[in-house]
Amino acid sequence: MRILILVPTYNESASIVKLLDRVTGVRGGLLEAGHEVRLLVIDDNSPDGTAQLVETQGLDWVDVLKRPGKSGLGPSYIAGFRWGLDLGFEILIEMDADLSHQPEALSDLIEPVLTGDADLTIGTRWMPGGRVVNWPLSRQLISRAGTSYARLALGLELRDVTSGYRAFHRRVLAAIDLNQVESQGYGFQIEMVLTTLRAGFTIKEVPITFVEREGGVSKMSKRIVIEALWKVTVWGAQRLMLRR
Repeated sequence: MRILILVPTYNESASIVKLLDRVTGVRGGLLEAGHEVRLLVIDDNSPDGTAQLVETQGLDWVDVLKRPGKSGLGPSYIAGFRWGLDLGFEILIEMDADLSHQPEALSDLIEPVLTGDADLTIGTRWMPGGRVVNWPLSRQLISRAGTSYARLALGLELRDVTSGYRAFHRRVLAAIDLNQVESQGYGFQIEMVLTTLRAGFTIKEVPITFVEREGGVSKMSKRIVIEALWKVTVWGAQRLMLRR
């Protein structure tokens, strides 16, 4: 399989080199298993020089996609999806740059997609075997409440719809009209789940350990939370109208 790890960045110079080092270790095992693995950093013109720092590492399996400015998580991933689809990658992985997603879990994350058991795999915090480390209680409550509300409003059975550690088979992204994906913040993750299910694809969750970032600043804001809540409310209302 040709595997592409997508890492959106904005001012992540404090952690990006550590992330690359840890992915390097995991990549060796995936290469031994016969897979091709590359990583794409999607940088939104970070003032702290994140993109330039990545380039100085001289890793021939790491590419940098430079964008003109900060536009949000959703547009960054969409740009990365297009890049990967154009180059023929078969599995495209979402991963945060701040080391909250453990690279050592990559094999478990992609296994259901490799075997054909799922078209999209989500690394889940809120299931048996999953856990969070050093995450503020306020963030845990926001995540759990957001997932509960999305499950209720959208009729979803998934336990962690906002998780950003995911593995897509290319057939999912090729079938979705990426131009119609509107969310910019973390609502993007919920929208991609909803769009994937509506297109008839299967999703499986696997437990992960989520660790609070060690450096840099979280991009979470009230605006992002409000956007997600508003969009879920709209999608939920549309669902009710269609059922009626």
